[in-house]
Amino acid sequence: MVKFIALYKKPQNVETFDEHYDLIHTPLVLKMPGLRKLEITRITGAPIGESKYYLHTEMYFDSVDAMNASNASPEGRAAAKDLMSFAADLVTLFYGEVEEQKTLSH
Repeated sequence: MVKFIALYKKPQNVETFDEHYDLIHTPLVLKMPGLRKLEITRITGAPIGESKYYLHTEMYFDSVDAMNASNASPEGRAAAKDLMSFAADLVTLFYGEVEEQKTLSH
């Protein structure tokens, strides 16, 4: 499994960002073919001081090929175009292979 991650810096106008992200961008992302899971985390703090990051999104795909095909699809291109229209200067994108999850027993 592959995770495609979008990490957003804190926008100047949080309300405008949230409105666009929730009402326009997220519905576009949810239409992307091959998307298995979408997790959105609004960052509320940091161990020391205030975080410079505001939002962390993880999009799960079966493989790098599935992720690339999804990004190249009309739905993926629409989501990317929208992203660049409202958050190009805020977002960093990257992906990685998901390793086996470890379960802790206490």
